[in-house]
Amino acid sequence: MADRDWLNWDRDGQDWPYREASQFVEASGYRWHVQLFGQEAAPVFLLIHGTGAASFSWRNLVPFLENDYRMIVLDLPCHGFTRPTESPDLSLEGMTTAIRGLLHHLGVKPQFFLGHSAGSVIGISLVNATRHAKHTQDPTPQIFSVNGALKPIRGNRILSPMAKALFANPLSASMFSLLAKSTPLGNNLLSATGSRIDPLGDAIYQRLLGSSGHVRGALGMMASWDLSHLNAMLQRLSATLHLYAAEDDPMVPPSSSRKAAALAPNGHLQLTPTGGHLVHESHPEAVASWMAEALQTAKTNGADAA
Repeated sequence: MADRDWLNWDRDGQDWPYREASQFVEASGYRWHVQLFGQEAAPVFLLIHGTGAASFSWRNLVPFLENDYRMIVLDLPCHGFTRPTESPDLSLEGMTTAIRGLLHHLGVKPQFFLGHSAGSVIGISLVNATRHAKHTQDPTPQIFSVNGALKPIRGNRILSPMAKALFANPLSASMFSLLAKSTPLGNNLLSATGSRIDPLGDAIYQRLLGSSGHVRGALGMMASWDLSHLNAMLQRLSATLHLYAAEDDPMVPPSSSRKAAALAPNGHLQLTPTGGHLVHESHPEAVASWMAEALQTAKTNGADAA
């Protein structure tokens, strides 16, 4: 894709939350946009956004974590400001491999993983891949999932082929981004999340939808997504899985998290009545309180917490 199809950091990143923490790193076939927070000696927390979002979606949770953890906040492959330097593999396996390569390049081993929506699946996949590698003497990690998309979405047999068809046509993303710039499409999509977020978040989501490179990345991720092995992955998960789900989420039903909690040997679910799909953006203090309580409980019970 041409440069004009992607977001430009000098132009589009001027008001990016925590811009001063941003770095650009080449690894695993991508030029990654990552943000690094905290002291290098602190336990590492990796934050993984969902499909169609970017690192900015964690802006309201950063203040609750940055004093106690070394945080790695990334833009997923072909999302936000992360561009491919070779042909991208946007499948779950491809993204897992790419992120592991990035973490190796940065020289970090996360002990904690926080994922939203599809980012929760990536966090589980990363832990699963790491624990089945040769070197497994590190402390058992903990995974935090916010409105995790942890089972195939309704209509998957229709939406996946549709996403594949749209992804196969490069004009689809361009048409979508042009439509987003000239109509209230972005506002309608944000309304569909059931969440009320701040004006800066609104503006950045609109900007992302207006980038054909970003839109194509989201379509490619949806087209490549296969959760047929997720149940088995959950059943053999050795890490503690903390799940937080909003009962009014219109995009990912809380039953997704409920089922995952039942399958994972160390799964724990907390439901909240409100917040919508972007609850980590609309109610960050509630999500932070849940995380703090879960970490304290794990520490009291003798788990490998900070």
